[in-house]
Amino acid sequence: MRPESRIFVAGHRGLVGSAVLRRLSDLGFTDVLTATRDQLDLRDQAAVNYWFRANRPEFVFLVAGTVGGIFANSTRPAEFIYDNMMIHATVVHSAHLFNATKLLYLGSSCIYPRGATQPMTEEALLTGPLEPTNESYAIAKIAGIKLCDHARAQYGCDFISAMPCNLYGTGDNFSLENSHVLPAIIRKMHEAKLRGDASLRLWGTGTPLREFLHADDLAEACVLLLERYSQAGHINVGSGEELSIRQLAEQIAQVVGFTGRLEFDPSMPDGTPRKLMDVSRIRALGWKHRITLTEGIRGAYAWYLAHSAEARR
Repeated sequence: MRPESRIFVAGHRGLVGSAVLRRLSDLGFTDVLTATRDQLDLRDQAAVNYWFRANRPEFVFLVAGTVGGIFANSTRPAEFIYDNMMIHATVVHSAHLFNATKLLYLGSSCIYPRGATQPMTEEALLTGPLEPTNESYAIAKIAGIKLCDHARAQYGCDFISAMPCNLYGTGDNFSLENSHVLPAIIRKMHEAKLRGDASLRLWGTGTPLREFLHADDLAEACVLLLERYSQAGHINVGSGEELSIRQLAEQIAQVVGFTGRLEFDPSMPDGTPRKLMDVSRIRALGWKHRITLTEGIRGAYAWYLAHSAEARR
């Protein structure tokens, strides 16, 4: 990409999209295109075709989507599969029709089978059953990978896919109904601290192992991949480090200043027992995450305190 390249960030208001905007600005890119949901419904093929015809982006970061944690995935499966399949279908197809030079599609580590060998390599895709609590989202994301692959095979499009681990960071969603585990725990602990609660009850057993990556680190990886990576299939993006949900909660408690007792509710779902990705491929390209989990949690909590009304959306 050149500094004057015309770049479209689809999903610029989200956690990842806003981080990509910051990264592009830091690197001096001056022609970055965005569109709000009111301006462009990414589920509407005719509207997306019209937008691409009018704006002709050369490079596309497809980081838009309907996302959430276990509760949101479990209670809104039809919405998750519909929204996400439509969003990637319309944007990828328009990028092909209007000759975008390159597109990066962003998925999720939930594409891998529930019982995949750890750490999960890219080859583990479609080797076993998915985790039931996020199956609809995973199926949509797998379809996006295959759409990019087949556009490459049939049309010669330089479309690539990246699969990140659990994400968090500045501008995260802290809603208790549809946020992911890390921001949800931050909010619950903050509110418990304000109430002076002696204990805090969290979902599940606390034993599942998870890998976390700051959105700013992912944004750096996304730009690098758009510039240096061009292959069929997908590439993992993660920290290569894991900890249990209990250990995560203990780290968050230290940052938030919650001194109460942590209790876990085993009657609530845990999700996949372990999700650690093999990140050797992207590290071979020269990328490695920079933001430690403790540093990232501090930043996410500071943002939450400064934007509490917005964060609770």
